[in-house]
Amino acid sequence: MEQIVSTLIYTGLGLVVFIIALVAMEVATNFSIKHKIVEDGNIALAIVLASVIASLGMIISSAIQ
Repeated sequence: MEQIVSTLIYTGLGLVVFIIALVAMEVATNFSIKHKIVEDGNIALAIVLASVIASLGMIISSAIQ
């Protein structure tokens, strides 16, 4: 039971960090990331966003272990 609770806690913390990173990227740029990726089809921005997601995942995974 303790493992389930700790997994849920780390999942919640990971999601909070991810949301904060997305909001920080949106505020730091002077354009809408969603608009550029979805409507304009900016593949380079999508790759950058994917690398941020992967990097955060690796950092959170290392913090858990």
